[in-house]
Amino acid sequence: MDRFTLQSLNEARRQRQAAILITNLASGVVRLVRENDLGLDLMIEPALSQILPQRFRSAHSGLVETAEGDQFFLTVHVPPPRLVVIGAVHISQALAPMARIAGFDVTIIDPRTAFATPERFADVALVPHWPEDALKRVPLDPFTAVAALTHDPKIDDLPLQAALAANCFYVGALGSRKTHAKRVERLLTAGVDAADVAKIRAPIGLAIGAQSPAEIAVSVLAEVVDALRKRGAIASGDAA
Repeated sequence: MDRFTLQSLNEARRQRQAAILITNLASGVVRLVRENDLGLDLMIEPALSQILPQRFRSAHSGLVETAEGDQFFLTVHVPPPRLVVIGAVHISQALAPMARIAGFDVTIIDPRTAFATPERFADVALVPHWPEDALKRVPLDPFTAVAALTHDPKIDDLPLQAALAANCFYVGALGSRKTHAKRVERLLTAGVDAADVAKIRAPIGLAIGAQSPAEIAVSVLAEVVDALRKRGAIASGDAA
């Protein structure tokens, strides 16, 4: 790999951008493709162009052989996914350890210091500040999921707006349909685009009939993982 390609890869990783190193096994030539470059004229084999979106979603490296017999090795570099949970509530206590097992970096944000305590959230990053201050320490990006769980507009609404603006791959909010309808009104009044508001998963979690905090946490994590593995699939027309 030449120095320029290595520097480009390191820069992509610093910026938490997904990138794939494509190595032509016959020539030894290596090139870098960032996920942000998909859709541009990359001047690569059509077969590779069709494969790359799915590889970005699966984060799976491996050998690819085209119909013409050309072999390429794809080395996929994807930022570790993050889950930012708004609210140090009972659901969060169950969700945080499960999400960590699933490979997510987890952060809990809640200004209510009686709830956001190390005793309730062992080995989890806690930010006991109001979201407008907390999000300065926890920047959001397309590889971050945000789950708003407090039921308190003063705490939930700003992170939801920030998550939509940052194009987070998942944005979910706890609450009934009636509660969410009021949330939608507030966000639209605040100037959030209706198309963006429609991206919020609410009521949060897959519809599995969850009742207990632990069951709701399972449904939320399943929905987050589903969203992670389907990033961009609808826009690209690839349902893999």
